[in-house]
Amino acid sequence: MPKPVLPSCLLGVVALLAGAPIVAQAPMPPMPPTDAAPDCAAPATLPPPLAAWTRPVPMAAVGKAGALRRAVLQPDQAVTLALMPTPKVSYPVRPEKPGGSVSYGGLARFAVTQAGTWRVALGSGAWIDVVKDGRASVSVAHGHGPECSGIRKMVDYDLSPGTYALQVAANGSHSIRLLVTRLP
Repeated sequence: MPKPVLPSCLLGVVALLAGAPIVAQAPMPPMPPTDAAPDCAAPATLPPPLAAWTRPVPMAAVGKAGALRRAVLQPDQAVTLALMPTPKVSYPVRPEKPGGSVSYGGLARFAVTQAGTWRVALGSGAWIDVVKDGRASVSVAHGHGPECSGIRKMVDYDLSPGTYALQVAANGSHSIRLLVTRLP
């Protein structure tokens, strides 16, 4: 009995579908750093909540929750946060994307004195969690920063007064610029 022959267009569809999971799981190529966008003629004009982005101060992250008193972020003050290799970080809550042994991460804390929407702006695509009382806060919005600003990622949270730990995970380099600010 002769074998059934599939029309060539159906073979193409089958081949495409068979390859789809492999393509979907392939890692994305790394994004170039956005701190120095070569096609930008001038730095972006930033809205008031992000104005401090251009004046970061150095700060070191810590590797465990018990040391958070040594890594205090001041709202509305950008920092260049020195991170450590991921295996040296003990996160209070396991990050959804913890990164591998060659990535970097760390912890810092910040105080919320007024309830509202708080934004964390990042200079890379690192994973972040905002943690209070052993629970990660759920983000309410996320996006990219203004063109030519160096802000690659922004994540918003509705937060109530209290002290929060900021977990940075899966960063590709040993430091990250970030800013925590309350939105008007």
